[in-house]
Amino acid sequence: MIEDSPEVQRYLRLLLELDYYHVEIANNGEEALARMQQGCTPELVLLDMQMPGMDGLQTLQSLKDLQPGLKVIICSGEDHPDTIRQAILLGAQAYLVKPVPRLYLSAAVEGCLARRRGETAACFVRPSRIGDRLN
Repeated sequence: MIEDSPEVQRYLRLLLELDYYHVEIANNGEEALARMQQGCTPELVLLDMQMPGMDGLQTLQSLKDLQPGLKVIICSGEDHPDTIRQAILLGAQAYLVKPVPRLYLSAAVEGCLARRRGETAACFVRPSRIGDRLN
């Protein structure tokens, strides 16, 4: 998880650990990229959009440059249609708006991990937030 807010870190960690996922946290994009360059290979990244230093879009692009097949779910308080469109075009599998309900987060994570394992489930994207805005 790449998130600068300690409160959001705790909340999302709790939700993920309730579903038995192992969670590691980077406080910003630079820290996450440094860890990946040192050999950290996450199966999935939850990424905030508004962080000090590199923003979410810059971080997403750099993550994809380092590991093109990496699954990334955006978890952001920002829901501007242009930002959502840019994130999806850069390779984000889902865009969830904070506060993220447990059901949405669980479905997005499971969908992305199932797809990585080659199962048929698609990554979950909350249609009421993006579907109408991408057209």
